Amino acid sequence: MEVVTLLLFLSSIVVQRAEAVVPDQPIRSLAKSDLSAFETWLKDSNHEDPQNVFPLQGGVLHMSGGGHGYVATRKAYRDYHLSVEYKWGEKTNGGSYVRNSGVLLHAGGPHGASNGVWMSSLEVQLAQGCERDFIVIRGVGRPRVDITCDTRVAEDKRTRWDPNGKPMRYSSRQFWWSKHQPFFKERLDTRGRDDIASTTGEWTRVECVCRDDRVSVFINGVKVNEAYNVFPHGSRILLQNEAHEIYFRKLVISPLKDTK
Repeated sequence: MEVVTLLLFLSSIVVQRAEAVVPDQPIRSLAKSDLSAFETWLKDSNHEDPQNVFPLQGGVLHMSGGGHGYVATRKAYRDYHLSVEYKWGEKTNGGSYVRNSGVLLHAGGPHGASNGVWMSSLEVQLAQGCERDFIVIRGVGRPRVDITCDTRVAEDKRTRWDPNGKPMRYSSRQFWWSKHQPFFKERLDTRGRDDIASTTGEWTRVECVCRDDRVSVFINGVKVNEAYNVFPHGSRILLQNEAHEIYFRKLVISPLKDTK
């Protein structure tokens, strides 16, 4: 029985890698006049968008902040360099906590597999003060997303990415970026002491370099987090809508360069 399970697991990796596209030239999906390269999903209306939450105009995707969901690339990708810019709009969810969104990588399985909303995936957090954190989203069924990070433990007893730290496999807690402020209070429009994301209303550039089973994250050109032993190694890319108004532009999926 164990041998059969192992063979099924290995075959799922082969299928996943066969289906995922390795880009051989830059792909600029938001440069089109519509979202034909994407699939939309909302928790309350599934593939329908009756409130026009995801309008695209002039290469800018404006998520108006209605409900919870995402736009997902129709194609799966692996071994690529993703670059995208985002900025916050004015609308919030009416609460007192930070504006929230994310870029979800290697997303697979059914829509709504996690809490009726998300696909199983590795989230690169974009919430204010927490930009760059890794969150593993595991939905029902497969794929069972997994990562390892080299970490240190800060004074708040939470892990931070540290290239010289100890390997730690995911075990239900998110992996915070290298300079996530200890005891940071996640209040609306606050910033961490060492934040390198742009201020509210200004564009921030996010880059995710996905090479085999490793994911490296850069914010405004600065490397801030990295995971390896990432499973799956590739799949769809999602831009997250979490009831806060946000804009995305200049999404480019490029071939990897020779240098890491």
